[in-house]
Amino acid sequence: MPRRIVDISAALEAGIASDPPGHLPTIEYLDHRATATGMISFFPGASVEDLPGGEGWAVERLNVSTHNGTHLDAPYHFHSTMDGGQRAITIDEVPLEWCFAPGVKLDFRHLPDGHVVTAAEIEAELARIGHALQPYDIVVVNTAAGSHYGQSDYVSSGCGVGREATLYLTERGVRITGTDAWSWDAPFVHTAERYAESHDPSIIWEGHRAGMERAYCHIEKLANLESLPPTGFMISCFPFKIRGASAGFTRAVAIFED
Repeated sequence: MPRRIVDISAALEAGIASDPPGHLPTIEYLDHRATATGMISFFPGASVEDLPGGEGWAVERLNVSTHNGTHLDAPYHFHSTMDGGQRAITIDEVPLEWCFAPGVKLDFRHLPDGHVVTAAEIEAELARIGHALQPYDIVVVNTAAGSHYGQSDYVSSGCGVGREATLYLTERGVRITGTDAWSWDAPFVHTAERYAESHDPSIIWEGHRAGMERAYCHIEKLANLESLPPTGFMISCFPFKIRGASAGFTRAVAIFED
């Protein structure tokens, strides 16, 4: 049967506005000429001239956070506990069966930057697309941030998903969600404005903190979600296995069986 794979990951790239200042990745690119001397050091008596074209290997050195690029957050990122007090699992402990499941795309591109999505809005969008959530569905939200990736306003763009809406999903068996925005929650700059008015600490990172009540993971910095239909595809988002880490990079893809 023909299979079509759609890349929904953003490339890890330095020099663009993909994260707040102080949290950006750096990449050192070493080309074949730069590494030739290092390569022949493994072979006493050899010279650079012995290598084809005098070239060694291409190598890149990264200075990154596990939250740079498209990545899967583990419950440990949200808090030290999950499921009402149990030890939160790290990325190497996330059940792999969570990471390959039917995908559901909710389109919230029309919502303003900083809006906090409610359970009622999730329910209304599910009704619009005619989908009843099933356990282990991977639910991704297409926000206005997706078209701003790498631009100066990316981190402050798009809506976020609040505690109530996140629990609505996890109550129905969803264990992985995702967004094309910088965060599953509303951008901090907008939440800070609301906090300045209310001084209510419960609004800080409320979508993430929902994992304290019921464990789940989410993917951040997805890409190309506008190309996906609401349903009819699988999502694969297996994370890079880093011992005891709060997140792992993922090459998230949507898979269509045509």
